[in-house]
Amino acid sequence: MKVVFFGTPQFAVPTLEKLLHHPNFQVLAVVTQPDKRRERGSKLTPSPVKTLANAHNLPVWQPERVKKDAETLNQLQKLDANAFVVVAYGQILSKKILNMPKFGCINVHGSILPQYRGAAPIQWCIYNGEKDTGITTMLMDAGMDTGDMLLKASIPIGLLDNAQILAEQLAVIGADLLVETLLKLERQEITPIPQDNSLATYASLIQKDDYNLDWSKSAIELHNQIRGLYPNCVTTFRNQPLKITATVPLERAYIQELPEQFRDKIHNLPDLSTVSAQPGEVVNIAKGIGAIVQTGEGLLWLRELQPTGKKLQSGWDFVNGTRLSIGEVMGNG
Repeated sequence: MKVVFFGTPQFAVPTLEKLLHHPNFQVLAVVTQPDKRRERGSKLTPSPVKTLANAHNLPVWQPERVKKDAETLNQLQKLDANAFVVVAYGQILSKKILNMPKFGCINVHGSILPQYRGAAPIQWCIYNGEKDTGITTMLMDAGMDTGDMLLKASIPIGLLDNAQILAEQLAVIGADLLVETLLKLERQEITPIPQDNSLATYASLIQKDDYNLDWSKSAIELHNQIRGLYPNCVTTFRNQPLKITATVPLERAYIQELPEQFRDKIHNLPDLSTVSAQPGEVVNIAKGIGAIVQTGEGLLWLRELQPTGKKLQSGWDFVNGTRLSIGEVMGNG
């Protein structure tokens, strides 16, 4: 089967790798987003997908707007591909592009559709405290992740999983599911299933304000925000921004979900159930663990942090480096 691959970030790389090494597929070309500067003044950096495509000497096209780029559209038409594979490409495809290949445009989406349609399904499903998620392959149409579904695969979400960990797991699952999908489409072994729009939810683009922590939220809400929007959630500490990248909710309902090494540490903590403090206040500093902070409901262990201009550090290293004291208060981001 001859395919053209549309994709940009690391999430798309395992799928492209799988296609490149599978004897049943020939990748004709790759379409990816234009190179970008990571920081002001830095060199243009190719996308992970482009880097892989270059390593295999594949033609690479990087139109600013693919649906209006006449040269790219002409090249795509000439290739006469059986299918276009789309994994986190980052641009909307026109109806003209969708109708080009024989088997259509097949998308690998990071949720169990129709839930979490949109740009950031992995992040928002963790933010909302979902217990499981997965991958859906679908036939793309003109809507936002509204096409008919082909195959699905599900995985559980661990209490300490963050968006990066989950994306890495889903990327591998998505690669396998995409190959299975294409092979079954070719053999006419899949019946596309329309989505039930009444069950649809949306995962919108993440905005800067979404990263701000509000200590009046509960411990589990803050924990889910921090791991879902990893690694960018921010509070203030001594009037400076402070990133919090990993936490542990210390509510009894969640402790049994933790790995054993974390449960052992928590069992050694003093009883803090009678402590009265304002949201954001440090109520305990546990040796070898770090700061325990009061939230709007429950306590939160700050497990990993990153002060401005410094490297990521453990909660205990942060306590030692700042000489943190009980009673200090973290401000809202």
